[in-house]
Amino acid sequence: MRGLTRFISAAVLCAATLPVLAQGDAVAQQVLDIQHQWARINYQTPAKAKEDAFTKLEAQADALAKHYPQRAEPKVWEAIVLSTHAGVHGGFGALSMVRKARDLLVAAEKIDPTVLHGSIYTSLGSLYYQVPGWPLGFGNDKKAETYLKKALALNPNGIDPNYFYGDYLYRQGHYHEALATLQKALHAPARPERPLADKGRREDIQALITKIDAKS
Repeated sequence: MRGLTRFISAAVLCAATLPVLAQGDAVAQQVLDIQHQWARINYQTPAKAKEDAFTKLEAQADALAKHYPQRAEPKVWEAIVLSTHAGVHGGFGALSMVRKARDLLVAAEKIDPTVLHGSIYTSLGSLYYQVPGWPLGFGNDKKAETYLKKALALNPNGIDPNYFYGDYLYRQGHYHEALATLQKALHAPARPERPLADKGRREDIQALITKIDAKS
């Protein structure tokens, strides 16, 4: 079972970046709040408390997505919370979470494929290479690569698309290419509205670089 209990690994799904908030955009403000809660739970909450915390955040994200069905951002972030929760939950029960996450991302793509700097494609790509393949799940490395490259085309210098593409390359055994991509991720521009997420992601990147260095 291909990493089912740890898919959406210690790094979890991509943390999307919001554009500069339009004045009075209540949806963007609420999505940013979900982003901040996600980062606190993922990087600062003790492991034994994460399940309950993500369950509550999942309900909040779901309510926001249902209240604004024509906005793509809440769907993307409900998918991210679901996928991260799946990594904490593990086991076969996690598969229903990632299937719902995939469906939410596909629905968001139909509304605005470029929303949140291509995070739909980073998230879909990371799902497709971390979820088990048939018959257990829908994992597919070729689809993963296609989505990750779409994400990089939209956000070539972003921390998340470079991190996840680097992780994908590492899992494919392309260590030299993975290191180059991860170094690019490590030096990605900071996201001023998301310092905790940036700090945690850079720790993820450095941990993976150390792992790759140990193999060379």
